[in-house]
Amino acid sequence: MRYRRAGMAGAALWLSAAAPDPGVEAAVRAALAQAPAGTRFGLVVRDAGGVERVAIDADNRFVPASNTKIFTTIAAFANLPMDGPDGARTGVRIEGRDVVLVGAGDARLSSAEDCASDCLSTLADAVAAGTRVVGDVIGDDSAFPDQRWSPGMGWNNIVTRYGTGISALTLDDNELALTVGVEDGKAVVSGSDYYRIDNRVTVGPGNAIAYDRMPGSDLLRVSGTVARGASERIRVGIDDPAHYAAWKLAKMLRSKGVRVTGRVLVRHRPYRAAEDGAVVQRGVSPPMLTQTQPGALREDIAVTNKVSQNLHAELLLRRVGAVQGSGSIADGLKKVSAIMALADVPRTAWDLSDGSGMSTYNRVTPRAMVALLGWARMQPWGAAWLETLPVAGVDGTLARRFKGTALADKLRAKTGSLAGTSALAGTMTAASGQTLTFALYANDIPEGTSATAAMDAALLAVAAGL
Repeated sequence: MRYRRAGMAGAALWLSAAAPDPGVEAAVRAALAQAPAGTRFGLVVRDAGGVERVAIDADNRFVPASNTKIFTTIAAFANLPMDGPDGARTGVRIEGRDVVLVGAGDARLSSAEDCASDCLSTLADAVAAGTRVVGDVIGDDSAFPDQRWSPGMGWNNIVTRYGTGISALTLDDNELALTVGVEDGKAVVSGSDYYRIDNRVTVGPGNAIAYDRMPGSDLLRVSGTVARGASERIRVGIDDPAHYAAWKLAKMLRSKGVRVTGRVLVRHRPYRAAEDGAVVQRGVSPPMLTQTQPGALREDIAVTNKVSQNLHAELLLRRVGAVQGSGSIADGLKKVSAIMALADVPRTAWDLSDGSGMSTYNRVTPRAMVALLGWARMQPWGAAWLETLPVAGVDGTLARRFKGTALADKLRAKTGSLAGTSALAGTMTAASGQTLTFALYANDIPEGTSATAAMDAALLAVAAGL
Protein backbone atom coordinates (compact mmCIF):
# COMPACT_ATOMS: atom_id res chain seq x y z
CA MET A 1 0.00 0.00 0.00
CA ARG A 2 1.47 3.32 -1.04
CA TYR A 3 0.53 5.46 1.94
CA ARG A 4 1.94 6.42 5.29
CA ARG A 5 0.59 6.55 8.82
CA ALA A 6 -0.44 9.98 9.93
CA GLY A 7 1.99 10.04 12.88
CA MET A 8 1.99 13.02 15.20
CA ALA A 9 1.12 15.45 12.44
CA GLY A 10 -1.80 13.30 11.39
CA ALA A 11 -2.98 12.85 14.94
CA ALA A 12 -3.07 16.63 15.23
CA LEU A 13 -5.52 16.68 12.33
CA TRP A 14 -7.93 14.77 14.53
CA LEU A 15 -6.95 15.90 18.03
CA SER A 16 -5.87 19.51 17.50
CA ALA A 17 -7.25 21.96 20.02
CA ALA A 18 -10.15 24.04 18.82
CA ALA A 19 -9.69 27.77 18.38
CA PRO A 20 -13.17 28.87 17.34
CA ASP A 21 -13.80 32.30 15.93
CA PRO A 22 -17.11 33.48 17.47
CA GLY A 23 -17.68 36.11 14.81
CA VAL A 24 -17.20 33.67 11.93
CA GLU A 25 -19.33 31.01 13.56
CA ALA A 26 -22.12 33.53 14.18
CA ALA A 27 -22.06 34.51 10.49
CA VAL A 28 -22.11 30.86 9.48
CA ARG A 29 -25.06 30.06 11.74
CA ALA A 30 -26.94 33.06 10.37
CA ALA A 31 -26.41 31.80 6.82
CA LEU A 32 -27.49 28.27 7.66
CA ALA A 33 -30.59 29.61 9.39
CA GLN A 34 -31.88 30.65 5.97
CA ALA A 35 -32.26 26.99 4.97
CA PRO A 36 -35.67 25.31 5.01
CA ALA A 37 -36.98 24.65 8.51
CA GLY A 38 -36.04 21.25 9.86
CA THR A 39 -32.74 20.98 7.99
CA ARG A 40 -29.96 19.55 10.14
CA PHE A 41 -26.40 20.81 9.56
CA GLY A 42 -22.93 19.64 10.49
CA LEU A 43 -19.78 21.64 9.71
CA VAL A 44 -16.10 21.52 10.60
CA VAL A 45 -13.48 23.92 9.25
CA ARG A 46 -9.76 23.54 9.96
CA ASP A 47 -7.14 26.13 9.16
CA ALA A 48 -3.77 25.63 7.52
CA GLY A 49 -2.22 24.68 10.86
CA GLY A 50 -4.76 21.95 11.52
CA VAL A 51 -6.60 24.00 14.13
CA GLU A 52 -10.38 23.68 14.21
CA ARG A 53 -11.91 27.13 13.69
CA VAL A 54 -15.60 26.30 13.16
CA ALA A 55 -17.43 23.28 14.59
CA ILE A 56 -21.19 22.85 14.33
CA ASP A 57 -22.54 19.43 15.33
CA ALA A 58 -19.09 18.12 14.47
CA ASP A 59 -19.46 14.61 15.89
CA ASN A 60 -22.98 13.84 14.78
CA ARG A 61 -23.31 11.32 11.96
CA PHE A 62 -24.70 12.45 8.60
CA VAL A 63 -25.64 10.75 5.33
CA PRO A 64 -22.76 11.83 3.05
CA ALA A 65 -24.38 10.98 -0.33
CA SER A 66 -21.72 11.27 -3.05
CA ASN A 67 -19.16 12.53 -0.55
CA THR A 68 -18.70 8.76 -0.22
CA LYS A 69 -16.63 8.96 -3.41
CA ILE A 70 -13.97 10.76 -1.36
CA PHE A 71 -13.38 7.55 0.61
CA THR A 72 -13.39 5.43 -2.54
CA THR A 73 -11.09 7.52 -4.70
CA ILE A 74 -8.62 8.08 -1.86
CA ALA A 75 -8.53 4.30 -1.37
CA ALA A 76 -7.92 3.88 -5.11
CA PHE A 77 -5.00 6.32 -5.08
CA ALA A 78 -3.57 4.49 -2.07
CA ASN A 79 -3.89 0.98 -3.50
CA LEU A 80 -3.88 1.05 -7.31
CA PRO A 81 -1.37 2.22 -9.95
CA MET A 82 -2.37 5.65 -11.22
CA ASP A 83 -0.06 6.23 -14.17
CA GLY A 84 0.53 4.29 -17.36
CA PRO A 85 -2.08 2.11 -19.08
CA ASP A 86 -4.77 0.82 -16.77
CA GLY A 87 -4.33 -2.87 -15.97
CA ALA A 88 -8.07 -3.59 -15.99
CA ARG A 89 -8.13 -4.69 -19.63
CA THR A 90 -11.18 -6.29 -21.21
CA GLY A 91 -10.28 -9.32 -23.33
CA VAL A 92 -11.80 -11.77 -25.78
CA ARG A 93 -10.91 -15.41 -26.33
CA ILE A 94 -12.22 -18.48 -28.15
CA GLU A 95 -13.25 -21.60 -26.27
CA GLY A 96 -14.07 -24.31 -28.79
CA ARG A 97 -16.51 -22.48 -31.04
CA ASP A 98 -17.66 -20.07 -28.36
CA VAL A 99 -16.56 -16.48 -27.92
CA VAL A 100 -15.90 -15.34 -24.34
CA LEU A 101 -15.79 -11.64 -23.50
CA VAL A 102 -13.90 -11.25 -20.22
CA GLY A 103 -14.17 -8.19 -17.97
CA ALA A 104 -11.56 -7.06 -15.47
CA GLY A 105 -13.22 -3.99 -13.96
CA ASP A 106 -12.58 -1.47 -16.75
CA ALA A 107 -15.15 1.32 -16.50
CA ARG A 108 -14.55 2.80 -19.96
CA LEU A 109 -15.16 0.09 -22.58
CA SER A 110 -17.24 1.62 -25.38
CA SER A 111 -19.32 0.46 -28.34
CA ALA A 112 -19.77 3.97 -29.73
CA GLU A 113 -19.33 4.34 -33.48
CA ASP A 114 -16.76 7.09 -32.96
CA CYS A 115 -14.84 5.15 -30.29
CA ALA A 116 -11.10 5.84 -30.56
CA SER A 117 -9.70 3.79 -27.66
CA ASP A 118 -10.88 1.08 -25.28
CA CYS A 119 -13.31 -0.08 -27.95
CA LEU A 120 -15.51 -3.18 -28.16
CA SER A 121 -14.96 -3.09 -31.92
CA THR A 122 -11.26 -3.88 -31.37
CA LEU A 123 -12.28 -7.16 -29.75
CA ALA A 124 -14.91 -7.91 -32.40
CA ASP A 125 -12.34 -7.32 -35.15
CA ALA A 126 -9.99 -9.85 -33.55
CA VAL A 127 -12.73 -12.50 -33.58
CA ALA A 128 -13.84 -11.70 -37.13
CA ALA A 129 -10.25 -11.94 -38.37
CA GLY A 130 -10.00 -15.56 -37.25
CA THR A 131 -13.40 -17.10 -37.87
CA ARG A 132 -16.66 -16.56 -39.73
CA VAL A 133 -18.83 -18.81 -37.54
CA VAL A 134 -19.09 -18.89 -33.75
CA GLY A 135 -21.35 -20.67 -31.28
CA ASP A 136 -22.33 -18.96 -28.03
CA VAL A 137 -21.21 -15.44 -27.09
CA ILE A 138 -20.50 -15.42 -23.37
CA GLY A 139 -20.03 -12.43 -21.06
CA ASP A 140 -17.71 -13.29 -18.17
CA ASP A 141 -17.69 -10.87 -15.24
CA SER A 142 -16.39 -13.35 -12.65
CA ALA A 143 -13.39 -11.15 -11.83
CA PHE A 144 -15.64 -9.70 -9.10
CA PRO A 145 -18.37 -11.47 -7.12
CA ASP A 146 -21.87 -10.84 -8.38
CA GLN A 147 -22.90 -7.85 -6.25
CA ARG A 148 -24.68 -5.66 -8.74
CA TRP A 149 -26.27 -3.40 -6.13
CA SER A 150 -25.07 -2.29 -2.74
CA PRO A 151 -26.92 -2.66 0.57
CA GLY A 152 -29.07 0.37 1.29
CA MET A 153 -29.58 1.54 -2.30
CA GLY A 154 -33.20 2.34 -3.12
CA TRP A 155 -34.61 -0.28 -5.50
CA ASN A 156 -36.40 2.45 -7.45
CA ASN A 157 -33.00 3.66 -8.66
CA ILE A 158 -32.27 0.38 -10.46
CA VAL A 159 -34.12 1.46 -13.59
CA THR A 160 -32.05 4.65 -13.85
CA ARG A 161 -28.48 5.25 -14.96
CA TYR A 162 -27.64 6.27 -11.39
CA GLY A 163 -28.47 2.80 -10.08
CA THR A 164 -27.41 0.62 -12.99
CA GLY A 165 -25.91 -2.79 -12.25
CA ILE A 166 -22.23 -3.06 -11.27
CA SER A 167 -20.15 -5.65 -13.10
CA ALA A 168 -16.52 -6.42 -13.90
CA LEU A 169 -17.71 -6.49 -17.51
CA THR A 170 -18.93 -2.96 -18.15
CA LEU A 171 -19.90 -1.41 -21.50
CA ASP A 172 -21.12 2.10 -22.30
CA ASP A 173 -21.37 2.95 -18.57
CA ASN A 174 -23.96 0.16 -18.31
CA GLU A 175 -26.54 2.56 -19.68
CA LEU A 176 -28.95 2.23 -22.57
CA ALA A 177 -29.55 5.46 -24.50
CA LEU A 178 -32.98 5.84 -26.10
CA THR A 179 -34.58 8.70 -28.00
CA VAL A 180 -38.23 9.69 -27.77
CA GLY A 181 -39.44 11.65 -30.79
CA VAL A 182 -42.28 12.07 -33.27
CA GLU A 183 -42.58 10.32 -36.63
CA ASP A 184 -45.63 10.55 -38.90
CA GLY A 185 -47.54 12.25 -36.12
CA LYS A 186 -46.91 9.49 -33.58
CA ALA A 187 -44.54 9.27 -30.62
CA VAL A 188 -41.76 6.72 -31.16
CA VAL A 189 -39.01 5.33 -28.93
CA SER A 190 -35.82 4.38 -30.77
CA GLY A 191 -32.15 3.66 -30.19
CA SER A 192 -31.88 0.01 -29.14
CA ASP A 193 -33.83 -3.23 -29.18
CA TYR A 194 -32.20 -4.66 -26.04
CA TYR A 195 -35.34 -3.94 -24.01
CA ARG A 196 -38.92 -4.55 -25.07
CA ILE A 197 -40.61 -1.17 -25.14
CA ASP A 198 -44.13 -0.48 -23.91
CA ASN A 199 -44.60 2.91 -25.55
CA ARG A 200 -47.28 4.97 -23.85
CA VAL A 201 -45.96 8.36 -24.94
CA THR A 202 -48.37 10.75 -26.64
CA VAL A 203 -47.74 13.84 -28.75
CA GLY A 204 -48.41 16.88 -26.59
CA PRO A 205 -47.54 20.54 -26.03
CA GLY A 206 -44.14 19.82 -24.47
CA ASN A 207 -41.63 17.20 -23.43
CA ALA A 208 -42.39 15.39 -20.18
CA ILE A 209 -41.04 11.84 -20.39
CA ALA A 210 -41.10 9.21 -17.64
CA TYR A 211 -40.04 5.57 -17.67
CA ASP A 212 -40.12 2.59 -15.35
CA ARG A 213 -39.15 -1.09 -15.33
CA MET A 214 -39.41 -3.74 -12.66
CA PRO A 215 -36.04 -5.14 -11.52
CA GLY A 216 -35.14 -8.22 -13.53
CA SER A 217 -37.66 -7.44 -16.28
CA ASP A 218 -36.78 -6.63 -19.91
CA LEU A 219 -39.99 -4.63 -20.37
CA LEU A 220 -39.41 -0.87 -20.24
CA ARG A 221 -42.53 1.28 -20.01
CA VAL A 222 -42.09 4.80 -21.42
CA SER A 223 -44.84 7.36 -20.83
CA GLY A 224 -45.55 11.09 -20.92
CA THR A 225 -45.65 13.56 -23.79
CA VAL A 226 -43.30 14.74 -26.52
CA ALA A 227 -43.78 17.86 -28.64
CA ARG A 228 -43.95 17.81 -32.43
CA GLY A 229 -40.57 18.60 -33.95
CA ALA A 230 -38.82 17.84 -30.67
CA SER A 231 -37.13 14.84 -29.12
CA GLU A 232 -35.77 13.80 -25.76
CA ARG A 233 -33.00 11.39 -24.86
CA ILE A 234 -33.32 9.08 -21.89
CA ARG A 235 -30.62 6.89 -20.35
CA VAL A 236 -31.76 3.83 -18.47
CA GLY A 237 -29.97 1.30 -16.29
CA ILE A 238 -29.08 -2.30 -17.14
CA ASP A 239 -29.63 -5.15 -14.68
CA ASP A 240 -27.09 -7.62 -16.10
CA PRO A 241 -24.20 -5.69 -17.68
CA ALA A 242 -22.29 -8.86 -18.62
CA HIS A 243 -25.28 -10.06 -20.64
CA TYR A 244 -25.67 -6.68 -22.30
CA ALA A 245 -21.97 -6.55 -23.26
CA ALA A 246 -22.11 -10.06 -24.73
CA TRP A 247 -25.36 -9.21 -26.54
CA LYS A 248 -23.73 -6.12 -28.01
CA LEU A 249 -20.65 -8.09 -29.08
CA ALA A 250 -22.84 -10.70 -30.80
CA LYS A 251 -24.62 -7.94 -32.66
CA MET A 252 -21.31 -6.37 -33.66
CA LEU A 253 -19.95 -9.72 -34.88
CA ARG A 254 -22.99 -10.19 -37.11
CA SER A 255 -22.43 -6.76 -38.59
CA LYS A 256 -18.89 -7.86 -39.47
CA GLY A 257 -20.11 -10.96 -41.30
CA VAL A 258 -19.64 -13.48 -38.48
CA ARG A 259 -22.49 -15.97 -38.07
CA VAL A 260 -23.54 -16.49 -34.45
CA THR A 261 -25.21 -19.90 -34.17
CA GLY A 262 -25.60 -20.08 -30.39
CA ARG A 263 -26.98 -18.01 -27.55
CA VAL A 264 -25.90 -15.01 -25.50
CA LEU A 265 -24.85 -16.34 -22.08
CA VAL A 266 -23.16 -15.09 -18.91
CA ARG A 267 -20.67 -16.35 -16.33
CA HIS A 268 -21.10 -14.82 -12.89
CA ARG A 269 -19.24 -15.60 -9.66
CA PRO A 270 -21.82 -15.83 -6.86
CA TYR A 271 -21.06 -13.68 -3.84
CA ARG A 272 -20.22 -15.66 -0.71
CA ALA A 273 -19.55 -13.68 2.45
CA ALA A 274 -17.22 -16.44 3.64
CA GLU A 275 -14.84 -15.51 0.81
CA ASP A 276 -14.42 -11.91 1.97
CA GLY A 277 -10.76 -11.35 2.71
CA ALA A 278 -9.69 -14.42 0.74
CA VAL A 279 -7.51 -14.35 -2.35
CA VAL A 280 -9.60 -16.03 -5.05
CA GLN A 281 -7.70 -18.85 -6.72
CA ARG A 282 -8.25 -19.09 -10.45
CA GLY A 283 -7.28 -21.80 -12.88
CA VAL A 284 -5.20 -21.15 -15.98
CA SER A 285 -7.39 -19.54 -18.65
CA PRO A 286 -6.92 -19.96 -22.38
CA PRO A 287 -4.95 -17.10 -23.95
CA MET A 288 -6.79 -14.00 -25.12
CA LEU A 289 -7.06 -13.15 -28.79
CA THR A 290 -6.58 -9.51 -27.80
CA GLN A 291 -7.24 -7.06 -25.00
CA THR A 292 -8.17 -3.39 -24.81
CA GLN A 293 -5.72 -0.71 -23.64
CA PRO A 294 -7.49 1.70 -21.27
CA GLY A 295 -5.82 4.98 -20.41
CA ALA A 296 -4.33 5.90 -17.03
CA LEU A 297 -6.62 5.26 -14.06
CA ARG A 298 -5.95 8.77 -12.76
CA GLU A 299 -7.93 10.11 -15.74
CA ASP A 300 -10.95 8.00 -14.90
CA ILE A 301 -10.84 9.02 -11.23
CA ALA A 302 -10.97 12.65 -12.34
CA VAL A 303 -14.13 11.87 -14.29
CA THR A 304 -15.55 9.94 -11.34
CA ASN A 305 -15.12 12.87 -8.95
CA LYS A 306 -15.79 15.73 -11.34
CA VAL A 307 -19.17 14.47 -12.58
CA SER A 308 -19.90 12.14 -9.63
CA GLN A 309 -20.05 8.95 -11.71
CA ASN A 310 -21.62 6.25 -9.52
CA LEU A 311 -20.76 3.19 -11.60
CA HIS A 312 -17.09 4.12 -11.90
CA ALA A 313 -16.86 4.68 -8.14
CA GLU A 314 -18.40 1.29 -7.42
CA LEU A 315 -15.96 -0.39 -9.79
CA LEU A 316 -13.07 1.37 -8.06
CA LEU A 317 -14.21 0.02 -4.68
CA ARG A 318 -14.31 -3.52 -6.05
CA ARG A 319 -10.92 -3.12 -7.71
CA VAL A 320 -9.47 -1.96 -4.41
CA GLY A 321 -11.12 -4.98 -2.80
CA ALA A 322 -9.44 -7.28 -5.31
CA VAL A 323 -5.98 -6.23 -4.07
CA GLN A 324 -5.19 -9.25 -1.92
CA GLY A 325 -8.91 -9.87 -1.59
CA SER A 326 -11.99 -11.23 -3.33
CA GLY A 327 -13.08 -8.04 -5.08
CA SER A 328 -16.20 -7.78 -2.94
CA ILE A 329 -17.72 -4.62 -1.51
CA ALA A 330 -16.68 -5.76 1.97
CA ASP A 331 -13.06 -6.23 0.91
CA GLY A 332 -12.99 -2.77 -0.64
CA LEU A 333 -14.35 -1.29 2.58
CA LYS A 334 -11.67 -3.11 4.57
CA LYS A 335 -9.09 -1.09 2.65
CA VAL A 336 -11.04 2.08 3.46
CA SER A 337 -11.13 1.07 7.12
CA ALA A 338 -7.33 0.66 7.15
CA ILE A 339 -6.95 4.20 5.79
CA MET A 340 -9.35 5.63 8.37
CA ALA A 341 -7.29 3.99 11.11
CA LEU A 342 -4.10 5.54 9.71
CA ALA A 343 -5.86 8.91 9.73
CA ASP A 344 -6.66 8.37 13.44
CA VAL A 345 -10.40 8.49 12.88
CA PRO A 346 -12.47 6.61 15.47
CA ARG A 347 -14.37 3.68 14.01
CA THR A 348 -17.60 5.04 15.49
CA ALA A 349 -17.33 8.18 13.33
CA TRP A 350 -18.22 6.49 10.05
CA ASP A 351 -20.06 3.58 8.41
CA LEU A 352 -20.13 2.73 4.71
CA SER A 353 -22.03 0.23 2.58
CA ASP A 354 -20.97 1.23 -0.92
CA GLY A 355 -18.43 3.18 -2.95
CA SER A 356 -20.63 5.77 -4.64
CA GLY A 357 -22.94 7.19 -1.98
CA MET A 358 -26.21 5.76 -3.28
CA SER A 359 -26.65 3.77 -0.06
CA THR A 360 -28.68 5.44 2.65
CA TYR A 361 -26.80 3.30 5.19
CA ASN A 362 -23.66 5.44 4.83
CA ARG A 363 -22.77 7.76 7.70
CA VAL A 364 -19.86 10.08 8.54
CA THR A 365 -19.21 12.90 10.97
CA PRO A 366 -17.89 16.24 9.67
CA ARG A 367 -14.87 15.90 11.97
CA ALA A 368 -14.04 12.45 10.55
CA MET A 369 -14.20 13.69 6.96
CA VAL A 370 -11.93 16.65 7.69
CA ALA A 371 -9.43 14.30 9.34
CA LEU A 372 -9.47 12.03 6.26
CA LEU A 373 -8.97 14.99 3.94
CA GLY A 374 -6.07 16.24 6.04
CA TRP A 375 -4.44 12.79 5.99
CA ALA A 376 -4.86 12.45 2.24
CA ARG A 377 -3.24 15.82 1.60
CA MET A 378 -0.08 14.60 3.39
CA GLN A 379 0.34 11.56 1.14
CA PRO A 380 2.77 11.55 -1.82
CA TRP A 381 -0.23 11.41 -4.14
CA GLY A 382 -2.34 13.88 -2.13
CA ALA A 383 -1.99 16.84 -4.46
CA ALA A 384 -2.79 14.67 -7.49
CA TRP A 385 -5.92 13.36 -5.79
CA LEU A 386 -7.05 16.87 -4.88
CA GLU A 387 -6.78 17.81 -8.56
CA THR A 388 -9.56 15.31 -9.36
CA LEU A 389 -12.17 17.26 -7.37
CA PRO A 390 -14.58 19.76 -8.99
CA VAL A 391 -13.50 23.41 -8.94
CA ALA A 392 -16.01 26.06 -7.85
CA GLY A 393 -17.47 27.99 -10.77
CA VAL A 394 -15.27 26.10 -13.23
CA ASP A 395 -16.07 22.44 -13.82
CA GLY A 396 -17.90 19.28 -12.85
CA THR A 397 -20.72 19.41 -10.35
CA LEU A 398 -19.50 22.81 -9.10
CA ALA A 399 -19.45 24.50 -12.50
CA ARG A 400 -22.53 26.60 -11.68
CA ARG A 401 -21.86 27.18 -8.00
CA PHE A 402 -19.93 30.12 -6.50
CA LYS A 403 -19.70 31.90 -9.88
CA GLY A 404 -18.90 35.56 -9.40
CA THR A 405 -18.04 35.08 -5.71
CA ALA A 406 -14.82 35.16 -3.71
CA LEU A 407 -14.65 31.36 -3.86
CA ALA A 408 -14.82 31.03 -7.64
CA ASP A 409 -11.76 28.99 -8.68
CA LYS A 410 -10.66 28.94 -5.02
CA LEU A 411 -12.61 25.95 -3.74
CA ARG A 412 -12.09 22.29 -4.62
CA ALA A 413 -14.67 19.96 -3.19
CA LYS A 414 -16.79 16.87 -3.73
CA THR A 415 -20.51 17.43 -3.83
CA GLY A 416 -23.20 15.04 -2.67
CA SER A 417 -26.93 14.87 -3.20
CA LEU A 418 -29.65 12.41 -2.25
CA ALA A 419 -33.26 12.88 -1.20
CA GLY A 420 -33.12 15.11 1.87
CA THR A 421 -29.33 15.30 1.75
CA SER A 422 -26.71 17.75 0.46
CA ALA A 423 -22.97 17.62 1.08
CA LEU A 424 -19.78 19.45 0.22
CA ALA A 425 -16.28 18.65 1.48
CA GLY A 426 -12.80 19.65 0.35
CA THR A 427 -10.50 22.65 0.55
CA MET A 428 -10.77 26.37 -0.12
CA THR A 429 -8.54 29.43 -0.08
CA ALA A 430 -9.71 32.01 2.45
CA ALA A 431 -9.43 35.79 2.15
CA SER A 432 -6.27 35.58 4.26
CA GLY A 433 -4.68 33.34 1.64
CA GLN A 434 -4.54 30.27 3.88
CA THR A 435 -5.95 26.91 2.81
CA LEU A 436 -8.91 25.69 4.83
CA THR A 437 -10.17 22.12 4.96
CA PHE A 438 -13.91 21.70 5.52
CA ALA A 439 -16.82 19.28 5.52
CA LEU A 440 -20.40 20.55 5.43
CA TYR A 441 -23.49 18.32 5.56
CA ALA A 442 -27.20 19.06 5.37
CA ASN A 443 -29.61 16.25 6.21
CA ASP A 444 -33.39 16.08 6.63
CA ILE A 445 -33.96 18.76 3.98
CA PRO A 446 -37.74 18.94 3.41
CA GLU A 447 -38.92 17.50 0.11
CA GLY A 448 -39.13 20.01 -2.71
CA THR A 449 -36.71 22.45 -1.08
CA SER A 450 -32.98 23.08 -1.24
CA ALA A 451 -30.27 23.94 1.27
CA THR A 452 -27.61 24.73 -1.36
CA ALA A 453 -27.87 28.51 -1.17
CA ALA A 454 -27.55 28.48 2.62
CA MET A 455 -24.56 26.12 2.47
CA ASP A 456 -22.77 28.28 -0.11
CA ALA A 457 -23.44 31.42 1.92
CA ALA A 458 -22.02 29.74 5.03
CA LEU A 459 -18.80 28.80 3.24
CA LEU A 460 -18.45 32.31 1.82
CA ALA A 461 -18.75 33.63 5.37
CA VAL A 462 -15.99 31.25 6.47
CA ALA A 463 -13.73 32.31 3.63
CA ALA A 464 -14.29 36.01 4.34
CA GLY A 465 -13.65 35.69 8.07
CA LEU A 466 -10.64 33.40 8.13
